Amino acid sequence: MALQVYSTLTRKKEAFPKQPGERVTMYVCGPTVYKPSHIGHMVGPVIFDTVKRYLTFLGYKVTWVINITDVDDKLIVRAKDQNTTVPALAAKMTDDYFDCLKKLNVTGVDHFPKATEHIDGMIAMMTTLIKNGHAYAAGGDVYFNVAADDDYGKLCNRDPEQLEAGARIEVSAHKKNPGDFAMWKAAKPGEPDDVQYDSPWGKGRPGWHIECSVMASKLLGETIDIHGGGLDLQFPHHENELAQSESATGKPFARVWMHNGLLRMGKS
Repeated sequence: MALQVYSTLTRKKEAFPKQPGERVTMYVCGPTVYKPSHIGHMVGPVIFDTVKRYLTFLGYKVTWVINITDVDDKLIVRAKDQNTTVPALAAKMTDDYFDCLKKLNVTGVDHFPKATEHIDGMIAMMTTLIKNGHAYAAGGDVYFNVAADDDYGKLCNRDPEQLEAGARIEVSAHKKNPGDFAMWKAAKPGEPDDVQYDSPWGKGRPGWHIECSVMASKLLGETIDIHGGGLDLQFPHHENELAQSESATGKPFARVWMHNGLLRMGKS
C-alpha cells in the first residue's frame, strides 16, 4: 500500500506525492531566538525528526530545513531589557536552541538558515509582489493585500473576515484592509542600527512571514514537499506564508502541510 499522509490543506489522508528513492524536501518553522528554549519548542523538532527518520527508512532522500528568526520585535525589546545587542542575544539563544536539540538527539536537520542572511531575497520577493499587484508600499512599510488573493484563508478553511475576527490584528493607518499583513516594517525612532536594513522603501526590517517564504524557497525550491510546524502557527503565520509565496511564484508552495499538536501538561 502506498504511503498515506494527512494534509492540513485538504483535511484528508492522501497518497504521498513522492516515491521511495526520490528526493523529499521538508521545511519546519523554527524559533524566534529572543529567550531560552523550553520543552514546547522541542515538540516539533522531535516529531519531524521522527518523520525524516521514517521516510529515510522507507528509502526517501530527505532534505530538512529549520529556520532561525534572528530579527524581530521581540528580540529588540528583550535586547534592550538585557542591555545587549540584538545580534548578541540572537547568537546566545541560538546556541541554547542547538544545545537542546542535541540533548534530545534531534540529528536530522540539514540546514539552519538565519533570517538576517536572506534580506536580499525578501526584498526581491516583495518587489515581485508589488509589481504583480499583491502587495503595496505605504509609509516605509510594505503590506500584502489579502483582497488581491482570491483563495486567502484556504489553509484554515475560513474566509478573511472570519480569520480577522479571531486574531490579533496589527493596527496601522497605512493598511488598505484590516487583515493586510506587514512584509517590511519601517525603522522606528530610537531603534538600534543593528536591526535596520536598506531597502527600496527606506531603512527597516522584514516581517515574520516573509522570512520563511524566502528561506524555504531559496534552499528547497518554489514548491516544497512537506511544510511542517505547530498547530498554533496555522494562522496567521502559515496562512500568510502560503498566500505570499503562491502569489509571487504562481506555483503551489507545499504539496503537503503537516501540523503537530501542542504539548499538554497533566496535573501531578
